[in-house]
Amino acid sequence: MPRFALKIEYDGAPFAGWQRQADQPSVQAAVEAALAKLEQGVPSIAAAGRTDAGVHALGQVAHCDLTKDWDPFRLSEALNYHLKPSPVAVVACARVSQYFHARFSARERRYRFRLVSRRAPLVFDRGQAWRVAHGLDRDAMQAGADRLIGRHDFTTFRSVQCQADSPVKTLDALDVETCAYPGGTEYRFHVRARSFLHNQVRSFVGTLERVGAGAWSPDDVSAALEARDRAACGPVCPPDGLYLEHVVYQDAPFA
Repeated sequence: MPRFALKIEYDGAPFAGWQRQADQPSVQAAVEAALAKLEQGVPSIAAAGRTDAGVHALGQVAHCDLTKDWDPFRLSEALNYHLKPSPVAVVACARVSQYFHARFSARERRYRFRLVSRRAPLVFDRGQAWRVAHGLDRDAMQAGADRLIGRHDFTTFRSVQCQADSPVKTLDALDVETCAYPGGTEYRFHVRARSFLHNQVRSFVGTLERVGAGAWSPDDVSAALEARDRAACGPVCPPDGLYLEHVVYQDAPFA
């Protein structure tokens, strides 16, 4: 069966996450329903990351096995037609080998988190970024972020529901960028690692926001990490501002 890789963009607000669920809408179910319009009996698709409820994607990657050897462009056009009106789009499609697996072949996952500091509520970015009404110190947040880089036991920064076999992960980068925003400032957290624990990025950002607000110091971040205790984590931020931005493979399927 020909295998195809799909690069998928979606607004996570109306979904209970990527993974198919029996009684709630999911992105996976929306894509599989579109595939079923093209071919019957398509096997379940696999994705690079199981994003949580409300989390968005700019570059989620999934793969599917079909019986017909579709032209990739026509396949993406057909899927986008059947995905309407869901806020999901296939932005690229490529024929790949049977050895390609969207999840297990991934070398790195990159997330972006958008945090906006301004007094006024968000209008156009409502549901697309986390707003706080107070000012933040970017340098302090970067100093706290630097304490998290490297290979660590991240028990403090993972959900109690996390199903990963081990809390030990290697964080390759956590960079804090500032951007102009009407009436305030936008802070973008760029996070890179081969894989992540459940709620890890949101736990990082929620903790670093406390550093930026002056309630925590960078040393407090180190102490929380060394505690290896979920109770030592700062507040977990909402999913609104989190985006799965890019997935890296040895052989880039969409190059």
